[in-house]
Amino acid sequence: MAARITFILGCTGSGKGGLGRELARRTGGEIISVDSMKVFRRMDIGTAKPPPELRREIPYHLIDVVGPDEGFSVARFVKLAEEAIAEIDGRDRPIFAVGGTPLYIKSLSEGLFEGPSADPGIRARLHEEAQEKGWAALHTRLERVDPQAATRIHPNDQRRIVRALEVYELAGRPISELQTQWDRDRQQYDCVFIGLRRELEDQNHRTNQRVKRMIEAGLIDEVQSLLAEDKPLSTTARQALGYAEIIAHLQGGPSLAQTVENIKINTRQFAKAQRTWFKRFRETEWIDLEPDDSASRIADELMAQRGSLWLP
Repeated sequence: MAARITFILGCTGSGKGGLGRELARRTGGEIISVDSMKVFRRMDIGTAKPPPELRREIPYHLIDVVGPDEGFSVARFVKLAEEAIAEIDGRDRPIFAVGGTPLYIKSLSEGLFEGPSADPGIRARLHEEAQEKGWAALHTRLERVDPQAATRIHPNDQRRIVRALEVYELAGRPISELQTQWDRDRQQYDCVFIGLRRELEDQNHRTNQRVKRMIEAGLIDEVQSLLAEDKPLSTTARQALGYAEIIAHLQGGPSLAQTVENIKINTRQFAKAQRTWFKRFRETEWIDLEPDDSASRIADELMAQRGSLWLP
């Protein structure tokens, strides 16, 4: 029988992490982090990792997998996640996949998209062009050739911009069109999707408070410490929300006040891209939250309604 995975998804700061912990605690489950930035060691504050005491209480997987100087791909995520799923399923414990990286959710639940192999020549040329014209120019080109992908890919996400343009050159078709090759018939797990959704005003307020807490918790010191390490940050790590803006500030860019505002703006833009992606997960049971809703209350409701949900 296929392992059952309960995906808990939602925009950044929606409260999915708290709900995942509450459900795992009550059911004896384990959590697979579906977050492209929590994989990096020593990037703790800006990625909102669960604190060590919680990770000692509840087993987490796919957190602190690589150093911040290393790269990390969706293929590697899927491989490690599948290994973790096999281990947890072997212990007969519920599996909760918690996070908001849509491509990771899609690849784990429906299979990995296999596009054309990387072309070093095209990638080098695109990077050279970005150095001359700026990454905004490449994102604008992506908007022309693949508007659907451009909506999902943040203008600062250099790696995915290059990949989308590379695929278009090699295949002659947009990557968003090729990604329809994902096929539900290939799904190897019994997947359940629970989504948390908030009104835009509430979501924006939570974003502002989240950024404020990160700054107060020492995000600037964390970034300075990372920059001082012997090995430079990888391109992927440098582009993480919060880190990219702080790095720009520390290297003589915007003032701290403007940097904080930039983080808020970019987080809201990222949440918008997440909402667009989440429309693809049509089987999701969406829970509309009020500003004062707690993880405990939502867990009470889910446990009462679907107490047998967690295991096949």
